[in-house]
Amino acid sequence: MMARTAFEPLPVNVRLKISTLWTSMLFVFVSVDLFSLYRPDVRADIEAGTMSGFTIGEAFLLAITAYVVVPALMVLLTLVLPARLDRIANLVLAAVYAVTSVGGAFGERGYYLLGTAVEVLLLAGLVYYAWTWPTAAPTSSADRAAEAGSTPTARV
Repeated sequence: MMARTAFEPLPVNVRLKISTLWTSMLFVFVSVDLFSLYRPDVRADIEAGTMSGFTIGEAFLLAITAYVVVPALMVLLTLVLPARLDRIANLVLAAVYAVTSVGGAFGERGYYLLGTAVEVLLLAGLVYYAWTWPTAAPTSSADRAAEAGSTPTARV
């Protein structure tokens, strides 16, 4: 008779979960947009100087870059911001990106709709983890100092 091995799940810090969700969302987000470049109609619009009804110029490219940079920064910021600010930023930004992703998917093809659905599910998971972020009362001076972002000093 073989002994059964029970796999004990290791707890994963909420910051790592949220950061990973931002990363996954970005992979889908960028992939879907890159796949669009295989479409002749999209390439024709780009060659004509437009994209999604907008003129491709400095302002457009700056806005698109900012739109992509924000979730890219959230991958890191989720790991380093103070917990309260981190939670609020994740809740607000995930909601904004879910709404803009859905808005951008109207009239799109199946691959784009699938990508958008996955993005929204990942963002919903992100909102869930940010909303249910565990709280614990600091119990020692080291915990209180860590929460405040400083190191405790030794008493003499």
